[in-house]
Formats: sequence, structure tokens, C-alpha cells
Amino acid sequence: MKLTYRPEIDGLRAIAVGAVILYHAQITIFGHQPFKGGFIGVDIFFVISGYLITSIILKELVTTGSFSFKHFYERRARRILPALLFVMLVSLLLTFAFIFLFPDSFVDLSKSILYSLGFSSNFYFHYSGQEYGNVSGLLKPFLHTWSLSVEEQFYILFPIVLLISFKYSKKYLVHILILSFIVSLGLADWGSKNYPSASFYFLHTRMWELLAGSILAYFEITKGLRSKNKTLNLILPSIGLFLILHSILFFNNQMFHPSFYTSYPIIGVCLIIWFSGKNELVTKILSTKLFVGVGLISYSLYLWHYPIFAFTRLTGITGDNIIYELILLIILLVSSILSYFFIERLFRNKNFHFKNVLIIISVMVGILIIFSSYVLIKNGKINSYNITAGEMVSSPLYKAHCKFSTDKVDFLNENFFKKNFLRCKKKYNNFILIIGDSHSIDLYNSISKISKNEEFVIGLNRGGCRPLDKNSKNCHYNNALKFIENFNENIKYILFTHKGSYFLTNTGSEKDFSSSKLRKLPLNLTQINNTLSYLKRIKKVNSNLIFIGPHIEPNVNIDIKFIKNNLDKNNKDTSNYDLILVDEELKKLSKQNNIKYLSKIDILDFKFEKDFIVDGIPTFSDTDHWNKFGEVYFGKKLVFNSILKDILFP
Repeated sequence: MKLTYRPEIDGLRAIAVGAVILYHAQITIFGHQPFKGGFIGVDIFFVISGYLITSIILKELVTTGSFSFKHFYERRARRILPALLFVMLVSLLLTFAFIFLFPDSFVDLSKSILYSLGFSSNFYFHYSGQEYGNVSGLLKPFLHTWSLSVEEQFYILFPIVLLISFKYSKKYLVHILILSFIVSLGLADWGSKNYPSASFYFLHTRMWELLAGSILAYFEITKGLRSKNKTLNLILPSIGLFLILHSILFFNNQMFHPSFYTSYPIIGVCLIIWFSGKNELVTKILSTKLFVGVGLISYSLYLWHYPIFAFTRLTGITGDNIIYELILLIILLVSSILSYFFIERLFRNKNFHFKNVLIIISVMVGILIIFSSYVLIKNGKINSYNITAGEMVSSPLYKAHCKFSTDKVDFLNENFFKKNFLRCKKKYNNFILIIGDSHSIDLYNSISKISKNEEFVIGLNRGGCRPLDKNSKNCHYNNALKFIENFNENIKYILFTHKGSYFLTNTGSEKDFSSSKLRKLPLNLTQINNTLSYLKRIKKVNSNLIFIGPHIEPNVNIDIKFIKNNLDKNNKDTSNYDLILVDEELKKLSKQNNIKYLSKIDILDFKFEKDFIVDGIPTFSDTDHWNKFGEVYFGKKLVFNSILKDILFP
């Protein structure tokens, strides 16, 4: 059963996809990104999807008293799968052809494809710790499929629930929809503060946006019309458009989302859907050929834009060249138009028998599974170039004569260290000790590589091992410190660092730790203070303790001068605000303990544009750690711009 075509809905789709593309393009004007709230384009899509899907189901139920799951899922399959599979297939084939992904990235790409085929990529990106909006996410070609998985999960569950509710509690159907909306919104608001990643990616906290459209569809179908109030019809669509545009321009990825704040643009979409009319200005604008045309190809635009952006970032093709960026835009438009006419429209044509559609879909799925499985079996190492590129950004522990560290079983093995220490003590009386988590391994490698050959360096390092009040099953941090007591008289300096910025400001649960956002809350410094006090207490006159922090990830672009000038102005419009606060707190804490503190923020002066890729070589091995090149690049900055220079090069 056909619904009355509403061109302004396609116009809304155009705004939604335009907002998302502008957000992911990271367009900067005079040093400012004007479309920081463009991510709400996805939320607009959710409302539209909920409205249209519920309209289709309810109209069929009301007019015929039954509902055909077969026809419903056939329409969904024709609408969603061919274009999605085609984009994945082209992307994967191009990746194989050019081999410009590192092994780990290739594995991640293949996993995201396989999870997308199972309508569950939102789970994959959550449990892999990928925070949406981070620079690392911009390098993942299929991160955007999380929203498709949410919609597909809704399409599987909602028709069943709606049919049961309609048949057995028809008179309470609207109450069920409204109650589900309220519960989901409440969970979203609570979850965004306590479990931000799960709240962002999962259906239960996104369902209220889809249900907002469903509730509109219910009232329209049962009443047989939308608003007929001429005054409201003339005023409220304009207010709705204002709410949407204001959100796109003034929201940012540091806000709690989805939450009560997100209802702002959602209300805007609902106002346009419910109150739009032929004689109203916003409806006329959204119904123009330009908006409708973009809306019609919006699905293809959404599918193509993210892999195109990700691949160009991975290869560094465009840089800041406006000509290349315009060419990229043309490629995106042409790809989307071709995909719309030759994939979307072709497969949605009812004259194209569904049996043939299923055969083609099955073949594409089979190819994707085979290719992706091959990548996983090979662990992402496809050919010699791909393997070499992976080695270029890898960073194994540095090992040399009288320079050693450990991240595994020997972490607490005193015999291991005594043996090595006694071997090296014949030549050296003192050594530098570097202690902490995996980021102390970065520091250990840096110091080992750039210090004089005769410098003796030992590392007590273990990934994920941060300061604790009590012994951890995996870390036994305080036990490791006993090693310092045993060899304290031979320790010349202790360098201590860890992933402090996120650790100190994490507000999520332990399971949500890796993807927790920085939050503007008071810092809990107890554990780090205990560790510093302990180190201070055991050190002797001939040893010095230097605390180095905070941890900086490549997704930050610190403008220290700007942020410091705005600290007293309650400025919240920067992703680095909390990082600066952490740095200031660590400085105070170090001063209170009368120990030296080296600020990575002050010394490294990290800027993404100049420090993430240097002379065409990446400096990070992942979103956290330095690679071989980065260890030397950042290590030299850290040493030669601080007191470490006098320590290592007296």
C-alpha cells in the first residue's frame, strides 16, 4: 500500500545527509569548525525512518487488518542491502588493489564489514572502544554503518511488537509507544552520562528518536490527517527548521548525546513533519528540486561519503588543497548519483524479480565474506608492501645491551632484573628507571633510542597498569615498586608516566573505560597521589623522581594559548578543556609532593596537522601510542626541550 508522497521529507533527508557530510568533512573556516553539531543528521534520519516505517505498517493494519512480513522485509532488503553491499565491495576491492591500509587497519576494516553484514556493527564499534567523533574514527571506512545496524535492528523487532500490540491491545497502542519513548529517552540521558559509548551506539537509547516518528505516524493514521491549524502550520515549521539548524551549528561532540539535549533537534524534525503544508515557506523550500534531488540520493551519499573521506585521509591525497577537495566532492556526487540510478532504483524496481535480487545479494555477501575472512586469516598482512607498512608503524619493546624492559611475565621477577642488573653493574653503577603503563613503554623506547650508548635504562612497564590503591590481579603495581626499594641506591632517576588524562576523568563503568569521554567533573587524584607519595618516600638522596604527563592522543589539537585564556570564562567549546585541567591538577599535585613535573602539553605543543604525519610518515602506531618513528620524533622534543637533556646529555 502506497503512502502519499511528501517531497519535504526528502528535503529533510537532504539537510540530514548534508549535516553529516559537513561534520565528517571537518570543514574549517578561519580556524573554526562551523558544523560541529552535524552528527545530529543521523538523529534526523532516525525520526524520518520511524515515521515512514510506522506509517507503512499501520496503514496496512488499519485498512486490511493484517500485515505481510514477507513484503515488508522484501522492501527493506531491496532498499538497504544492494547499495550497501556494492559500496562495501568496491571499497574492499580498491583497498586490495592499492594496499594502503596497515595490517591492523585491514583487520579492523574486515571485521566491520562482517559485523555490518550481520546488522551488528554498532556492537563491534562499541566493544572495540571506538569513540565516535575521534580522529581515529575518521580513518575507519565503515564506522558510519553503526546507524544502519541500529535501524536494521529496529526494522526486525518493531514490526513484531507493533503487530502484537495492535492485535491484542489496540486501544493501548499509543500508550505503549509513548511509554517506550519516555523510557528510552530516560535511558539515553542517564546512559550518556554513565555509559556514553553504549548509549551512543545501542538501539535501546536510540529507539526514542525512531519512536518520535512512530508516534506522529500513529496520530496521522488514526486521525486521517495532520494539523489543520493554519496559524500553527505557518509558524511551527520555521521554528522546527531553526531548531535543526541551530543544533547543527552549535552542538558539539563534547555534549551528552543522545540525551535530553538531543530532543532539541528531534522536536524540530517533528514540527516540520506534522505542521508542514503546501502554502508554508519551509515546506516550499524543502520541496524544491535541489533539496528533493539531494534527498533522493541521500542514502547513496551517506554510504559513499565515509569510505571516500577515510581512504583519502589514510592516503593523504587531499591535504589542505582546495582543488583536490573539490575533486573529492565531485567524486562523491558522481558515485552517489550513479549508485542511486543503477543500484538503488534498479533493485527497487518491482519488475526486477526478487529471486534474482536475492541471488545477486547472496553473491555479493559471499564475496565480502571470503575476502574479509582471508584478511583475518592473514592477520591483515596481504603482501610485502602491506607488511612493510605495518612494520613501519609498529613499536616493539626496545632491546639492547644494558637496556631492557618488560611488558609480560617478568614484570615482577626480581631474579630476572638482578641477573641483568649484575651483568650491567660491572660497567655502570647507576641506571634510569622508567615506570608506568604502556605509555611508559613509549617513553622507555624513546629514552633508550636517543640517550648515549653508555646510559643504562630499565623499564618496569605493563600495558594498562595504572596507579592503584591496592594490588591488581594483573598489575601488582605496589609489588613492582618493591623492586625500586631493592635497587634504590643504584637508581639515578625515576621517570614515571601513565595514561593519566583519561584515567583521572573517566566517569563510566570499568567495562566502558576505553571509550569514556572526557567529562567536566572534579578529578579523583587519590590513587596517583598515593603512588607519588610512595615513590617520594622510598627515594634516596642520589635519586630523583620526575613525573611526566598528561597522556596526549592524536585526536586532540591543542591550542594551549587559546584554552588558557578562556579557562576563567567557563569556556566549554573545546575538546581539550579537560586535558588542560588535568595538566594543571597534576602540576599542583607534583608541587605538593615536592617532585619535578614535565608537562607534555607544554613541551610537545602537539598539533595534529604537523605532528600526526611528519614528512609523510605517521608518528602513532594506533590511537594511543607512538610508533618507531614517533618515539624518536616526540622523544627528541621531550628530551631536548626539558631538564631531561641535562640528565641524558650531561
